[in-house]
This record gives sequence, C-alpha cells and structure tokens, in this order.
Amino acid sequence: MSYAVKQDLIDRFGEKELRELTDRVNRPPTTIDDTVVGRAVNDATALIDGYIAKKYSLPLATVPEILVKTAADIARYYLHGKAADKDSPVTAAYNQAVAWLKDVAKGLVELDDGGEAPEPAGGGAIKTSAPNRVFTRDSLKGF
Repeated sequence: MSYAVKQDLIDRFGEKELRELTDRVNRPPTTIDDTVVGRAVNDATALIDGYIAKKYSLPLATVPEILVKTAADIARYYLHGKAADKDSPVTAAYNQAVAWLKDVAKGLVELDDGGEAPEPAGGGAIKTSAPNRVFTRDSLKGF
C-alpha cells in the first residue's frame, strides 16, 4: 500500500514539474512517466514504513493526511535525485519529513491511524508492597 499516488504529486507540485522530472525520452518533456513516479512513491513508502513500523502495526487501517504529504515530499526529493540542491525547498521538505518520521519512531509524535487508543494495563495504577517500617516516630521517641 502506497501512502501517495501520482495524483497527489500532481496536486501538490504540478503536472509540469512531474513531466520535467519523469519524462526521460522526449525533449521537451511531454508526458508523466508512471513507472518513474511509481518507483519514487514506492521508495518513499518503504522509507516511511521503516520508521513507523517501530510504533504501529502495518498496514495502517487508514492513512492519515500527514503521511500523504510526507510521502509526496519524499517522492519529490527522490525524483529530483542528485539535481536537488542542498539549500532547495525540495531538500528542506525532505529533511523536515525525515525529522518528523524520526519523532514518530521515538514516540514523540502520534499518528491518528483511525483506531482507538488501548487502555493502559492494570488500570493505570502503580501497585507496590514492602515490609513494615522498623523505625517509626513512636519507636524512636526519646532518642
């Protein structure tokens, strides 16, 4: 299951950019190569799965919108390849997406995966047991 599809990339970045990034046959670019887009989206999905699998069972019941955006940003970076300048908005969006995924993996950010949060084990109370105190205020009276 992919988190983004070709139409998500078109909606976010425009058809012209996708033509320029994927059409490796025609000059000037005239079509969007579905194979190239599919490879980038699959690679982005694999990267995302690697991070979120630490906290969530895959596949997710529902795909949160933030994962669609994250997958689109990562796929766009992959489509740019070595042409992505380190100071470009494409690289900045990729770095931000990966940083967010690291926070998800650490548990700092939670995904709304459409499920209900599990109840805490044991009702959430801490139970302890210890022997009675040897020294009390009454036993030390007069010292």
